[in-house]
Amino acid sequence: MQDQNPAVPFSLCVYCGSRDGNKPAFHADATTLGREIAREGWRLVYGAGDVGLMGAVARSCQASGGETFGVIPVHLMNMEVGKRDLTTFVVTENMHERKKVMFMNSDAIVVLPGGMGSLDEFFEVLTWKQIGLHDKPIFLLSTDGYWAPLETLIDHVIAEGFASDASRGLYTSVGSVDELVAAVRALRS
Repeated sequence: MQDQNPAVPFSLCVYCGSRDGNKPAFHADATTLGREIAREGWRLVYGAGDVGLMGAVARSCQASGGETFGVIPVHLMNMEVGKRDLTTFVVTENMHERKKVMFMNSDAIVVLPGGMGSLDEFFEVLTWKQIGLHDKPIFLLSTDGYWAPLETLIDHVIAEGFASDASRGLYTSVGSVDELVAAVRALRS
């Protein structure tokens, strides 16, 4: 996969929780991922919040010298503590615009542990890929097996005849940041 514009670094869109979750491993992986994005010379595209896993990945990327591109809707500026010190900080009118801007400015998507918003973002890009609107790689970072129930649900949907077996190939599940970085490196070569 080649970068479309050589002036813009390879961009990894990270969807994740605006909370830390109950396990320290979630925060640790978000922090490690932010650092690795910077080390690889990639750009972080994310929801521009400074709370939860969102804040952890962004602060870590920044601390390691990485480029950050944050997108936040105006109605979440206070709730998600809009992180204004990013390389690029975009404020949108609504969630639909936020997701579109994040998607359009990324080369690959990673979904860390998160809540309903992360599920919404995952299923939107998954559906778009299923119907042929894009071919960007999608990764689930399943820290401590976090996404295993989601994968079981997808298997159930397939088994019940509401999706094809090919649906399993629309995303890749990885268990560690190291595995994720290796997979992204491989798709870029």
